[in-house]
Amino acid sequence: MDYLLALDQGTTSSRALLLDRKGRVAAQAQRPVSIRSPRPEWVEQDPEELWASQEAAAREALETARVSPRQVAAIGIANQRETFLLWERKTLLPRGPALVWQDRRSSGLCARLQAQGWEKTIQEKTGLRLNPYFSGTKFLWLMEHLPELPRALNRLCFGTVDSWLLAKLSGGKLHATEESNASRTLLYNLSERCWDPELLSLFRIPASILPEVHPSA
Repeated sequence: MDYLLALDQGTTSSRALLLDRKGRVAAQAQRPVSIRSPRPEWVEQDPEELWASQEAAAREALETARVSPRQVAAIGIANQRETFLLWERKTLLPRGPALVWQDRRSSGLCARLQAQGWEKTIQEKTGLRLNPYFSGTKFLWLMEHLPELPRALNRLCFGTVDSWLLAKLSGGKLHATEESNASRTLLYNLSERCWDPELLSLFRIPASILPEVHPSA
C-alpha cells in the first residue's frame, strides 16, 4: 500500500502526518523548534534546526507505522509562509538565519518606501500592504546592512521554508515554491502570476536566485 506524507513546518514545531490511500492516519509525530530574538524586533530561526526537526518528525512517523520511504507515493508541505532564508546553491549551507514573519527590523525601511509613494504600486500588484511582515522588505534590509551580500548573490538561493525543505529533500536538485508562498513575499504579481520585474528591482533581488513557481496542487 502506498502512503501520503504531510509535512507541516511551523513557527514553534515541525509535524509529520502519514496517511494511507483511504485517508486514514497511520502515524504522526512532532518536534519543537526554537526561536531567538538577538535584538529588539529581530526574530530568527536556525535553518538547519528547521530541517532537522522536520526530518526527525517524518522519520518517526514512518518508523512508528513501519513504513519504508519507498512506500511514500507523495509528500505535501505546509509551512510558515512569510519566513525566508538564503542558502548556498552548491552546498545547501544556510547563509545566515531564517528571518521569521514576526521579525520587524525593516519597519524603518517600509516607512521610507511609503514616503516615496510605493505602497499603491505594491498593493495593486501583490494584493499586500507594504509591511515588514513580508519577506521582500527584510531582504532589502539585508542588502543595505550586509556589505558582502550583493557580491555573494550569484551563488545563493532565496526561498521561503517550503523551498528550503524541497532543496534538502532533493539534495539540491529542486529550487521551487508554489503560488501561495510566492504571493507572501511582496515580489509576486498576482495578475501576471510571475515574479514582478519592477518589484524585484525595488527590493534588489535578482530573478536568478528565486525559486520556480508552480501551482499549489
